[in-house]
Amino acid sequence: MLYLLFPEDHMLWLTFAAVVISFLLTFVLTLTLKSKLPTDIGRAFAVNALAAKGKPRGAGIIFVCTSVCLMFLFMPLTAEHAIYNVLLILAMLSGYLDDASKSPWGEYKKGLIDLLISFFIAFTYVMYNGSAIRLLVIGTEATLPVWLYIILGTILVWASINVTNCTDGVDGLSSSLSIISLGGFAYAMTELGSTDYRPAVLIFAAAIAAYLIFNASPSILLMGDAGSRAIGVFFAICAMKTGAPLLFIPLCLVFIIDGGLGLIKVALLRFLKIRILVNTRTPIHDHMRKNKLWSDTHTVIRFAVFHLFIVFVSMYLLFVI
Repeated sequence: MLYLLFPEDHMLWLTFAAVVISFLLTFVLTLTLKSKLPTDIGRAFAVNALAAKGKPRGAGIIFVCTSVCLMFLFMPLTAEHAIYNVLLILAMLSGYLDDASKSPWGEYKKGLIDLLISFFIAFTYVMYNGSAIRLLVIGTEATLPVWLYIILGTILVWASINVTNCTDGVDGLSSSLSIISLGGFAYAMTELGSTDYRPAVLIFAAAIAAYLIFNASPSILLMGDAGSRAIGVFFAICAMKTGAPLLFIPLCLVFIIDGGLGLIKVALLRFLKIRILVNTRTPIHDHMRKNKLWSDTHTVIRFAVFHLFIVFVSMYLLFVI
């Protein structure tokens, strides 16, 4: 790997090079390969579904594969990181195969795949890092039983996959929010001294930024489940690698509100016959577009500004004050 050719004090320059290459390579590959991607078949009940129908879909395969290859090249290759990369690819592939399928995969099939990937990520983290967590609000640490951390970690990854997937419904929304969240995770890793995974965060953010050029409204291609599910996996890994997994809440709060409320609404209705948010369309971005008549651009900008404000205030309260 390239980092072996340079002294350790050159890692910052290597990371900078990796970020630049990630952006440029993703841009070139997306421009070259977009015509090879499967096309969107439209989503039932989605707002403006006809506008997306026929567009290349599954672009996540490009920015995820580019990111993972550059992580292998520019980051110290540890067994832990290698396992994360393999699981990230598996999450992307499950989404891509669904994107390319003529008939969408069933919810339970996708849920089971997500659950298995989530379990192995949580298990891998505990095996290499232990089960201690930082409680940032009170400045202390707590060590959970290994079995409890694995259960909670599995729930975190599974929830992250699904709330991120639900948020991907407006041109430029999910990718814009993702870049903001990843910036917050990179800063948190710096402040908490958990910098071994920081280059991966920056590489991934740069690749998503290149994709955003093509996905900004009006988009010419979509990330599909190949991108959104992989991003969800990556968020959860980042949260655990900071050593303070509860950071997932402020750094991904808009994803939780936008996509999570819909998951809760459907779950309560399906399994407990409880109705909530009867007059609110979910995901929330669909409510704002359909019920409040926001344009796509208004939705993306307002959600992104709100998300940026939350991340900035959270980082300031936790690490500056």
